[in-house]
Amino acid sequence: MNYWLMKSEPDVFGIDDLKKVKKEFWDGVRNYQARNFMRDDMKKGDKILFYHSSCKVPGIAGMATVSKECVPDVTSWNKKSKYYDEKSSEENPRWFMVQVKFEEKFKEVISLSELKNYKELKEMKLLQKGSRLSIMPVSKKEFDFILRLSKSQ
Repeated sequence: MNYWLMKSEPDVFGIDDLKKVKKEFWDGVRNYQARNFMRDDMKKGDKILFYHSSCKVPGIAGMATVSKECVPDVTSWNKKSKYYDEKSSEENPRWFMVQVKFEEKFKEVISLSELKNYKELKEMKLLQKGSRLSIMPVSKKEFDFILRLSKSQ
């Protein structure tokens, strides 16, 4: 099993939205490294830390799981979509997505500033300078530590 952190802006699609719909495809990713994680590495059952970004208090808001492995991102073929890519087609898809399933909303968001305080997380990719990816791997140790933090809120 792999562990991931996936970022989303809560005013676009937050943990409450996922809780409401239960499952959703993670579409619109237009970064090659993040795409490669979804396409090549994410497997059904993998655990996800759901991170709220670009908001007043960025941080981890809950947990999800990968419920369906990689499929082509159909938004890249829709000319009316803000995620349209003229170089992507059904015959030769360039972008991919996985389906995620809601698992849990944390009582409180574990803020980015709080995460930076723990020596146990000093190697976490999210906390490294220049780390801007919307999808990144998380170690089991980091994942378990964050789950313990969420239970102690």
